[in-house]
Amino acid sequence: MRKWWPLITVCLGTFMLLIDVTIVNVALPQMATDLDTSFNSLQWVVDGYALSLGVLLLGAGALGDLFGHRRLYIGGLVVFALASLACGLATDDVALIIARVVQGVGAAAMFTTTFALLNGAYQGRSRGVAYGVWGGVSGAAAAIGPILGGLLTEWLSWRWIFLVNLPVSIVAVVLCLTVLAADHAARKGRFDLAGTITFTVAAGALTLAVIRANTTGWGAFQTWGLLVLSAVALAAFVLVERRSEHAMLDLGLLRNRSFVGILVAALLVNFAAFAAFTYTSIWLQSIVGLSPLEAGLTGLPMSIVSVVVSGIAGAKLHGRSPRILIGGGMLLIGVGSALCALLLGADSSWPALIAGYAVIGAGVGLVMPTLAESAMSSVPAARSGMAAGAITTARQLGFAIGIAVLGTVFASRAESHLGDSGAPDPAQTAHGLAAGQAGRILAALPDGLRSTVDKALHGAAAAGLDAGFLVAAGIGLLGGVAVLILVRPAPRPDLVSADRPTEYAAVHE
Repeated sequence: MRKWWPLITVCLGTFMLLIDVTIVNVALPQMATDLDTSFNSLQWVVDGYALSLGVLLLGAGALGDLFGHRRLYIGGLVVFALASLACGLATDDVALIIARVVQGVGAAAMFTTTFALLNGAYQGRSRGVAYGVWGGVSGAAAAIGPILGGLLTEWLSWRWIFLVNLPVSIVAVVLCLTVLAADHAARKGRFDLAGTITFTVAAGALTLAVIRANTTGWGAFQTWGLLVLSAVALAAFVLVERRSEHAMLDLGLLRNRSFVGILVAALLVNFAAFAAFTYTSIWLQSIVGLSPLEAGLTGLPMSIVSVVVSGIAGAKLHGRSPRILIGGGMLLIGVGSALCALLLGADSSWPALIAGYAVIGAGVGLVMPTLAESAMSSVPAARSGMAAGAITTARQLGFAIGIAVLGTVFASRAESHLGDSGAPDPAQTAHGLAAGQAGRILAALPDGLRSTVDKALHGAAAAGLDAGFLVAAGIGLLGGVAVLILVRPAPRPDLVSADRPTEYAAVHE
């Protein structure tokens, strides 16, 4: 048992930082009421964390190499804990969003050191077991987040979804100091500051552009200006990385079609599987009338199926190519999202989500445990850590962009439905609906209009969710097709390198 304490330590931090990606979903209606937030603010409560986590992962990985992985992991835990405290004590939406961004900074420092810490603690078959356990934990965290968030929000307060991180962080720091090996001497090198800045600007401007499009429209100067800024920053990033001797991303990896296929799947998987949860949670509470806990429990089928499928895949599909596991999983996620859209209607309640959620969970169980290790095995060993960081970055960026895109889709479709139904001020009403303010909207109306607008709100919410799930379905299917086309088939067993797990050596160059 003693040899698995490093794995427990790493998994504890990973579970905590990944669960904070989705744990806020069921608390959004309470946050909206307590802090009197707008729809855009709610999006940034979710996106601020995912975006800062995503854009800083590659740069943080270089810092870990320079200053020590255990040292950076502990520093990330401390920053994460302090930012969680600030989130729990926030008195307005601006303070909460800023604290969430800082929380993402700490999470990036923790997450980027994960593989280095596991590699330093385990060798051979034990390393394969450690990666399998870590993959299962990371895959289940996103699905368990809404359930835990519902428990804390209903029994205590939405603030406790952040405050609960404090004791867990303390335990994690103590474990780090006692069970993780001390860092070796710092490695010589330089931090890729220019690459980090240009990549952060590119990703941040793109996400902000999509969110701003909710209020200003896609044709507005602000929206297009941000899109142009994102494109220019991305071009600058490419130039910087091509010329840098210490690039945080070797662009030569993009010539490896297997790696590109896995990278595409990583970018799209959280978008397709989890981004819609933000809006289904709001719908379940503000329209259907469920409590935070009940809303969170609707995700239980996904959690259970994800864990079961992940275990079965590890035991029964050993030796199969990531082309099949990841590609098939992405297709299942797409089918599950389409099923949610098909079953949802104006008069629907939570049972309409269960079948689709279960199919999505099956896809998540196939994809998540396979992504990072298969990416590492698809590139030269000297670039394996960089590949893992790129995959993790893509996952978090995909989630942040997915929240923004589906928010735009939801609000636009809801506004169109409300306009057709004759509801007053459809644009403002749609944004209030998306922000979980259905109760306030109805309370402000005269008695004679309340029943009509209530019916329109039910229809508008269903229409917005249908459109969002259809987009998510398309994204999932696109990711599956990309993987099946790009990732190379598995080699013969006798050609698999002995120092790589069989199921991952399939994507060799």
